[in-house]
Amino acid sequence: MPTRRPEPAGSTGWDPGDLDHLRSAHELEVATPGRDGLLRAWVPVWLVVVDEQLYVRTWYRRDTGWFGAALRSRRARVRVPGLEAAVVVTDVGDGPPALQAGVDAAYRGKYGDAGSASMVGSTAAATTLRLDPDLP
Repeated sequence: MPTRRPEPAGSTGWDPGDLDHLRSAHELEVATPGRDGLLRAWVPVWLVVVDEQLYVRTWYRRDTGWFGAALRSRRARVRVPGLEAAVVVTDVGDGPPALQAGVDAAYRGKYGDAGSASMVGSTAAATTLRLDPDLP
């Protein structure tokens, strides 16, 4: 897997090649730490890249499962073919309307109106997480 390296000041943190892997993937797998600190099972999640940032949502907010663990720990690992990375999880579910509209549009564009129906709108927007590389 690619090695993480420091990014220049002002960068989003994601290497352009890594963003290409992420953009082209239909879904990523996420593993979150359990209460014991060990990684839980990998879970497939739909993803979008907006303004060089990686976002994921769940179809409803949950305090358990991968989403609850991500909110508690603020850390996870993600993987797509050709890339595996540790990430920092930031809850942006209450982010600005322009951000949420951009993420909605990205889900519609990537997965189609019918496929993305549960991933867009105010309920889904409340579950928006930004995943940034956890750089050393």
